[in-house]
Amino acid sequence: MRRFSAASHTLNDWLNGIRCAARKVLVVLAPSVAIASCAFPPESELYQPSPDIPPYKQDSFEEYVEQTRDWVAEHRVFITDDHETELARNIPFELGRTNQNNHTAERGILFVHGLGASPWYFHDIASEMAQNGWLARSMLLPGHGTRPADLGIPDYDDWTEAVAHQVALLEREVDEVWLGGFSTGGNLVTSYAMEHPEIAGLLLFSPGIYPDNGLLFLTPVIKYLWDWVDADPEDNAINYQSLSTKASALYYRTVQDAQNHLASKTFDRPVLITMSADDSVLDPVETLRTFEERFVHPKSRFVWYDDASAPTRDKRVETLNSRLPDQQISTFSHLGVLFSPKNTYYGVNGSFVFVENGQEDIALPDDLSTIWRSSWGYTEPGKYHGRLTWNPYFDALIDTIGDVTN
Repeated sequence: MRRFSAASHTLNDWLNGIRCAARKVLVVLAPSVAIASCAFPPESELYQPSPDIPPYKQDSFEEYVEQTRDWVAEHRVFITDDHETELARNIPFELGRTNQNNHTAERGILFVHGLGASPWYFHDIASEMAQNGWLARSMLLPGHGTRPADLGIPDYDDWTEAVAHQVALLEREVDEVWLGGFSTGGNLVTSYAMEHPEIAGLLLFSPGIYPDNGLLFLTPVIKYLWDWVDADPEDNAINYQSLSTKASALYYRTVQDAQNHLASKTFDRPVLITMSADDSVLDPVETLRTFEERFVHPKSRFVWYDDASAPTRDKRVETLNSRLPDQQISTFSHLGVLFSPKNTYYGVNGSFVFVENGQEDIALPDDLSTIWRSSWGYTEPGKYHGRLTWNPYFDALIDTIGDVTN
């Protein structure tokens, strides 16, 4: 049975909520002025925090997975009736400890997911890399995997220390360590790698270093005024739909950290960056300019998804056409690059469909196979657009990962 969401929110929707909250801050005339929240969560366990975040500094990755699984199983507010599958998609995992010849992997990669997302976002890429001889691990950032309210528990140090600890565990197992990150996770691994020259390189998927939101700097103030930027029905088993103000402030910390690191020096190891020119969350051109100027290794690659050539003369940049009418695709989205078209949840025939896309002048068709796919907010007369949640060029992406990492 396919599930579809009429209120599915990712970082772009949340940034719109931050704009709402920030504007209210700007009109405050005195501390005594009462400020109404931009979001009023209903009475639900989803919006009541767990007692704490799970421990994340275990002595081994196996122990980390086991203890995290027990914690999530106890504290998660489940979205579907299939608790085992939902649980498996919200806990850390590893693939490829041994290769097809039963040899231990010599190269490893740690993946870090985005804000509100889950380790399973890297399932498809990790599976491919494991088949190519990698030990691939995907971790869980503290505050994720259980309920949206838990994103209000961790501090920024919890995120950075959790990443550092998982890198240290991976370094015990392999000779060469790479880091991969999506959106907020891309910010975290960039900052870590800038400080640790032993990291061999980076794979960054829609890195959230340059958000397209000039009011984001107000989030550290907003978190003291009310609790929620956005509170929506939770119907996505691998992504929170709601955003606490503290979580938005944590994201802003990752932005500051990554930008400061890149401003201070260049990155001299290989990096892969993917970006949709129509990403409604981020500033794609600013990300591209940073790649040209700060990521200086000749083997680095930038994959630009657009219906026109990337605005650059850098030969390390490759443009792939994002307008594919034969597949009912108009533009590429923030999250779609990570997933194979065969993905059972987000793929072409996946069980979950992002139908809400910021359009109000056209009704959702009864036959979901007729909807077009795009980035958030894209509209076109006579066409209903849902969010694109898979990458038609997924196989090419895996090849590019091989080019950058070999």
